[in-house]
Amino acid sequence: MSIKPFIPQLVYIEPGALEYPLGVELKEKFEKMGLEIRQTTSHNQVRNIPGDNEFQKYRNAKSTLVVGVRKTLKFDTSKPSAEYAIPLATGCMGHCQYCYLQTTMGSKPYVRTYVNVEEILDQAQKYMEERAPEETRFEAACTSDIVGIDHLTHSLKKTIEFFGKSDLGKLRFVTKYEHVDHLLDADHRGKTRFRFSINADYVIRNFEHGTSPLDARMEAAAKVARAGYPLGFIVAPIYLHENWKEGYETMFQKLDAALPEDVRDDITFEFIQHRFTKPAKKVIQNNYPMTKLELDEEKRKYKWGKYGIGKYVYQTDEQEEIKDSLNSYQQRFFPSAKVDYFT
Repeated sequence: MSIKPFIPQLVYIEPGALEYPLGVELKEKFEKMGLEIRQTTSHNQVRNIPGDNEFQKYRNAKSTLVVGVRKTLKFDTSKPSAEYAIPLATGCMGHCQYCYLQTTMGSKPYVRTYVNVEEILDQAQKYMEERAPEETRFEAACTSDIVGIDHLTHSLKKTIEFFGKSDLGKLRFVTKYEHVDHLLDADHRGKTRFRFSINADYVIRNFEHGTSPLDARMEAAAKVARAGYPLGFIVAPIYLHENWKEGYETMFQKLDAALPEDVRDDITFEFIQHRFTKPAKKVIQNNYPMTKLELDEEKRKYKWGKYGIGKYVYQTDEQEEIKDSLNSYQQRFFPSAKVDYFT
C-alpha cells in the first residue's frame, strides 16, 4: 500500500522567483501539468484560498504551493539534531494532528518552496567556514517534509550533492513519505543521513493522515540504505495509548523484518515523547475538532521552554517507562544502532 506523490491543486508564483532558473522551470512544469497558477507579489499576500469556511480553507491551503525566494539567509539553530536548519521549504502537505507546524505556520499552512537554492547553499558554506575545522550539521526538515515535495523541485537532491562534495558539512532530514526513487542515485558520498519518522500503527492511523503508511516508509528506508545512505529513524511522537507497549514493539518487529542485515552498520534512533503547548492545543482543536489526541494539561507535567513558552510532557514516571521500553526494543532488534537522544 502506498500514496501518490504530492501534486498541488493551486500554485502561486512570486515575481522574483522567475529571476531564477528553478522558478522558470517550475512554472513551465506546472503549466504542462495543467495546474492553476496565480501570481502573487509576496507569499504574505496569498489571499483567496478556496473554501466556504476556515476549516475548508485550511485543508485547501495544505494543497497549495507557493514558489518563492528565501529573503532572509540567516539560518535558525536546530538542536539537538544539528547546528543549523537549512531552509529549502516551509509548510507540509501532511495532516499530522499533533504537529508543531500547526502553530508556526499560523492560518496559512500552505507549502512554500524556495528557488534561490544556490544562495542558500552559499550561506551554508559560510557557516561551515566559520566553524572549521569542526564539522557542521544541517537539518533540512525543520519547517517542512522536504522529501514530500522534492520529486517536483529536486532542491533536496542538489543539496545532498552539494554536501557530498563538502569537506566539513553533513546533511540530515526526516520524512514520512516513500517517494525517494529520484534521490537514490544522488552523489551523497555518505555525508547525508536519511531519516524516516516511524510510529505505532495506532498513531499513524489516527493522527498522521495524508502521509505514507508505515510499510511504505520502511520499504523506502531499505532502498535508501541499499543506495549507501547512512540511515536513521525518529520515533515521534511517542504517544501513550491503549496497549502502547505492544504497539511500539510491533513497530520494531516490522522494521526488523523490512531491513536487510547488510544495511544495519550505521543506524541511528531518536526518541521524542509527545508534547504540546497551550497555543498548539487551541490550533489543533480548531483544525481537527474531532481529534482523539489527548491534550489534557492535568495529566501532564509542565516543562519550561525557550522564549517563555512551556510544554506539557508526560509525567516523570511515564517518561521513564517510555524510555526503558523503547530502549529495550531497540537493543533487542537493533543492538548495534545508536540512540542519539530521548527527549
